[in-house]
Parts: sequence; C-alpha cells; structure tokens
Amino acid sequence: MIVAESAYLAVAVVLLTAALGKLRDVRGFARSVAGYRMLPERLAGPAAVVVLVTELVAAGLLLAPGGRRWGAVVAGALFAAFLAAMASVLRRGMAVDCGCFGGRDLVGAGTLVRTGLLLVLAVTAALTGPVAFAPVQLPVAAVLLGPAFLPARLLRAEKTPSGPRPGTRFALTGAPEPAGDRVMYALVSPVCGLCKTMLPKFAATATRLEVVLVSAVDGYGGAGLPVVVDPDVFDRNDIPWPPYVVVTDRAGIVLAAGVAAEPAQLEQLLSRAGAVAPR
Repeated sequence: MIVAESAYLAVAVVLLTAALGKLRDVRGFARSVAGYRMLPERLAGPAAVVVLVTELVAAGLLLAPGGRRWGAVVAGALFAAFLAAMASVLRRGMAVDCGCFGGRDLVGAGTLVRTGLLLVLAVTAALTGPVAFAPVQLPVAAVLLGPAFLPARLLRAEKTPSGPRPGTRFALTGAPEPAGDRVMYALVSPVCGLCKTMLPKFAATATRLEVVLVSAVDGYGGAGLPVVVDPDVFDRNDIPWPPYVVVTDRAGIVLAAGVAAEPAQLEQLLSRAGAVAPR
C-alpha cells in the first residue's frame, strides 16, 4: 500500500525537475518542440510554454492533498501526449532531442520506457487518491523512480548525430554534377516548418554559389532549386534534424556543415566554407 501511496510524490518530483530544467532555457525547449515537426513552427514557442506551465500546475496539484487526483490525471495526460509524440518521431525515423528535462537526450527506446513507466505511476496516483504525507514516502518515491530512469540510461542512444566533419566526403546518392568549384546542399523535409522559413534564404544564396536541396522523401517544392531525394542521406552522414547545410568542393569534400535554422547560422557556415582555400 505504501508503494501506491508514494506514487504521487515520485511524479511530482519528476514534473518539478522537468519544469525547472526547461525554465533554464525556454527557447531551447521551444526548439526541441519544433524538432518533433508536429506543429507549425509559429506554434512551437506557445506550445513549449503550455507544457512548462502544465507541468508546474500538475506538480502543485499533486502536492496538495485536495487536488492530488486531478494533478495525477493532468500528469497522466502529459505523459500520454509525450509518448504519442515520441512514437511519431521514431516512426518517421527522425533524430530528435526529446526536450524532457532541458538537456540533450535523443528520443529513443530509453525515453519511451521512461515515459511509459511515469505514466503508470501517474495512473497509480490517480487511482490511489489523496493520502496524508508520511516521511516514509520519500525513500519509497526514490525507489519508484529507479525503474523509470535506469532503463532510459541503459537504452539511450550512444551519441547525438553530429553531421559530417570538414575534410570528409559528403555521401549523397543522385546528386547532379557540380557546375562550379563549390556546392551548398540544403537538407530539408516537407514536414519541417523551419525549412519552409529558410527556403527563400537558400534560394537567395543561389546567386552566390550552386545550391541543391536534399530531402529524404518526395514532395518538396524546390522554389526553382534542383531537388535530390535520398532516403538514407541523414543516417549515412550522421546528420541531425533539418534544416541542415553542407558545403562541399567540386569533389564532394565537406568544407563546412551545420544546422541552418536561421539566416545568421547560414551565413556563418558560408563564411567558414569561404575561408577554406579551393583545392
């Protein structure tokens, strides 16, 4: 019985920890929300704030005996939504920072197991209802969190995709023969809101050097730019989520590569590539 009666405390601690981690970098959490590609880009910020506030409200309700059952229901709904979003990411074969606790933790089997077990704890707290606090609940809550976080650590991805390094060869199937001594490959996706925002910038760059759009799936309008579809390009080159830019020389050797989610990042990449002497 004491195990079920301590579930509310374990869930409250997790929610408070998660919310405080997100508060340290709300913009970073918003970028994580955008990385799931389930909402229009303009809604990523508001959605991040809603999640953060909901976590704090649910934790507060869980710690108040009169609102404990409602807090558990809200927490359960959050965990269920997180599970659905993570499953969607894995189904689409994307590498996405889960944004769970404000740090770098890719969505994977570990995050699914952790969130599923937290959902079980939330349901347990809802079914148990309000119980008086007892000091013994503290160590029991800590023990309950062990099975939720240990599998996530054991099953977590070994590393975050980092992209191709300068000096290596960019592996791309179906690329047209370069017309000049440098080519900018802009990796995009039809479900990427940031990609649509950056598309005019990529098109404008075509006045300075050759630009080719690269997508893992069909259905991307090129805005006058050539489009190469290569289903394995992200995995083959260890590239995280788009928009991502790779600048190579005529032989396909990487001069610069990195995330290009805003014009300043794109310009920095182009500047780095421009500083490399042509072969």
